[in-house]
Amino acid sequence: MKKTLMNTLTVISLMTIATGVDGATANPLISGSNAQYGTLPFSKITPADYEEGVMEGIRLQNEEIDAICNQRSVPTFENTIVALDRSGAVLNRSILALSNLENAVGDTLLMNTLAKVTPALSEHSTNMMLNERLWDRINQVYERRNDDTSLTDEDRRLIEKTYKSFVHSGANLKGADREKFRKLSAELSDLNVKFSQNVTNGMKDPSRRIWLKESDLAGIPESIKGAYRAAAAEALAEEGKADDETLYLVSIFYPSYSPFMQYSQRRDLREKLYKLNGSKNTDGEFSNMQILKDIANIRLEIAQLMGRKNYAEYSLEQTMAGTPETVMSFLEDLRKAYTEPMRKEVKEIEDYARKTEGEAFTLQPWDYSYWSDKLKNERYSFNDEDLRPYFELNKTIDGVFGLATKLYGYKFKETKKVEPYHPDVRVYEVYRKDGSLLGLLYADFFYRAGKSPGAWMTEFRAESKDDEGNRELPLISIVCNFSKPVGNEPVLLTANEVETFLHEFGHALHGLSAEAKYESLSGTNVDHDFVELFSQFNENFLTRKEYLDGFARHYKTGKKIPSDLLDRFVKSAQYGAAYSTLRQLGFGYLDMAYHTIEEPLRASANVEEFEEKAQDPVRVFPAVEGCVTSPSFGHIFSGGYAAGYYGYKWAEELDADAFAAFKENGIFDRKTADKFLKMLQSGDTKDPMELYVEFRGKKPTVDALLERDGIK
Repeated sequence: MKKTLMNTLTVISLMTIATGVDGATANPLISGSNAQYGTLPFSKITPADYEEGVMEGIRLQNEEIDAICNQRSVPTFENTIVALDRSGAVLNRSILALSNLENAVGDTLLMNTLAKVTPALSEHSTNMMLNERLWDRINQVYERRNDDTSLTDEDRRLIEKTYKSFVHSGANLKGADREKFRKLSAELSDLNVKFSQNVTNGMKDPSRRIWLKESDLAGIPESIKGAYRAAAAEALAEEGKADDETLYLVSIFYPSYSPFMQYSQRRDLREKLYKLNGSKNTDGEFSNMQILKDIANIRLEIAQLMGRKNYAEYSLEQTMAGTPETVMSFLEDLRKAYTEPMRKEVKEIEDYARKTEGEAFTLQPWDYSYWSDKLKNERYSFNDEDLRPYFELNKTIDGVFGLATKLYGYKFKETKKVEPYHPDVRVYEVYRKDGSLLGLLYADFFYRAGKSPGAWMTEFRAESKDDEGNRELPLISIVCNFSKPVGNEPVLLTANEVETFLHEFGHALHGLSAEAKYESLSGTNVDHDFVELFSQFNENFLTRKEYLDGFARHYKTGKKIPSDLLDRFVKSAQYGAAYSTLRQLGFGYLDMAYHTIEEPLRASANVEEFEEKAQDPVRVFPAVEGCVTSPSFGHIFSGGYAAGYYGYKWAEELDADAFAAFKENGIFDRKTADKFLKMLQSGDTKDPMELYVEFRGKKPTVDALLERDGIK
């Protein structure tokens, strides 16, 4: 799941300017939209409208906050906490729309607009959190929270979360420290955006791609060749050059990079592409080498200003894990369990490669995907391409959405009544099993130039309820980067891409299913180490025949996946699990290394050396000179996962344990699904561990994860 700019700021709202006397078109971000379900008419919104919406939204929320603070009445839950939660509708609408489109469309004007408004957003958020009159009212409500018997558990949860959020954002700071916090927050927000935009622009850098001839593509499947050919034609057209049908283009963008590393017989080209990818954002116009140090240092300064030793200690106070010690203990337990199996896996692959390459061959990181795939194919007679014909995109959409139908009774209906933000985007109405409308889902599947890499879920509007219980329909979006169809050929997905789809769809269901009264407690507004449970849970169904038989059919013959092929896929799914885990742990260790520093990183600090030392306990291959993760590690430097990357593995423990309940009772068991749905609906209205224990009847253990990975 990708966090938007809103996740680095306090929840705030937005609006655009209304029609003037000269008849100019109203800005629907400010005036609201008359479109179906109050959705945004994207074709009528200009980059200038987004900027206007944000700035007007800031002004309007300031008025709302002044109204809260200027009341003569005693601070109460309703006139202070609820009023604050419901403030900022225009700002929220505007910044969600802007940040979502900036990531998904990649338009330069939108990127510039976001960069332009970010300082104002940061200043506004900081001003709100450091507003002493507002804080005084919040503090009074918090201190009397147990005296008001009319408050529900959800009401008290909102009071406590609001109070802790303000404390975490410096509300208790005094004098010069408050101004220092304000300055640091503004600098950090600006750097986060610069880092993110450098990553996006770096992916488009023409120097990060390789032009190839047919003779360079030995081992590449025909379907992948077609995508490389189409990429070459598109790039030449953009450069105003005549198409040369002998050329193919491979880039560091994942849908291009990954299959090349897996299938190319050209070790020299695999090495070249690996180093192009590993050195991105390390120099030139889009370098993040100094920016990442500045981000780490500012976070340290903020943490120490708040009386904490390091940023991880400060950040983890609002998570399930709670402390850096708990996180490191968790990561260490996994390291101990998976290190020896990883070494065995890598040795087997190297020994296998030496049968072809000779005894002097040493496995390198650019060899792993290629040779592990070869050994997997031989051992299990399974190739990732074997399943691709069974995952035609439209059938897969039916299957992924159908999982929610089987579990929760949801129905999905594509609609043309709602305008998408890009022609590639499909919009679906989502209905409960009783036929009532649950929400809308925007689905943006295809890669396009300028689009941010990876896949994510986000929202244009979160669920909430008014005092009469009327529910605001959530407007949820999932974004992927699947290869576009070439000519009339169908879009066929790999199993990995289907897994990605299921993952983001799990996040979408979290947002769609929300039944919280207050927006800040709704949907995915939960602890970072809890939010991934619902996405990763969905991935478990990918290896289940009773699920796949419902939609996975060969695009030519219409036949189901043969049982023997599925069995080989299931067995091969455990193959490389230890390597994959150590790789994930490497990201987690690196994240914690940056966020447990207690002295600032010097400008002269060597990022390669820092990274090598941080990842040494879980290193699989020797470090490659010039190749580093840090300058493109958007999750921790711009994506809201600072000191939180461990959450993916933490949630894996949860999702494996949760799916074990379905295996015990039947993977489509309605009673079990209804209990799981309650967690989906609850958002942050309860402590996450309480919610989990209500579902499972016990706290999670790592046993199910080790069993799933074949370690135990």
